[in-house]
Amino acid sequence: QVQVVESGGGLVQPGGSLRLSCAASGRLSGIYVMGWYRQAPGKQREFVADITFGGTAIYRDSVKGRFTISRDNARNTVYLQMNSLKLEDTALYLCHLDGNYWGQGTQVTVSS
Repeated sequence: QVQVVESGGGLVQPGGSLRLSCAASGRLSGIYVMGWYRQAPGKQREFVADITFGGTAIYRDSVKGRFTISRDNARNTVYLQMNSLKLEDTALYLCHLDGNYWGQGTQVTVSS
């Protein structure tokens, strides 16, 4: 059994910053990809960023240069630093582990 729990969401003004965290626990295989997707109301879930166990990161084009994903393997935790937030970044942000385990999500709302 693997659990994935996100935290760090909230309400922020355009141009502001938030840092999301995601902690995995339970029977972990040791080497895995972790990352973030997001889903806005009425829209499909979309990829945001992934990071491998070794630290290689990939991003969707619209967040490149604004978001940074990182991980702490000793703590089985992945982070998403989000800067220069835009209205269109508003969504429920969901963390995954290897695409097999998902958290409940943390809400990010960008509004003036």
